[in-house]
Amino acid sequence: MKKTFRLTGLGCANCAAKMERAIGKLEGVHSVNINFMTTKMAIEADDEKMEAILTSAREIIHRLEPQVEIRVA
Repeated sequence: MKKTFRLTGLGCANCAAKMERAIGKLEGVHSVNINFMTTKMAIEADDEKMEAILTSAREIIHRLEPQVEIRVA
């Protein structure tokens, strides 16, 4: 399953790269791409693990950039 999100308030390209690396290490994630210029994040992961992955991804993002809002694109 692939889901795309908009990261409103993303202000740091280096932080986006850190988010991408951390989310990519989560169990069940096949690929993740965070594009700083378009502020979009695409996650491809196992269907049955997607909810847990999204919860963990939100925690990672808010730890690195607390002001970022995650919305379905």
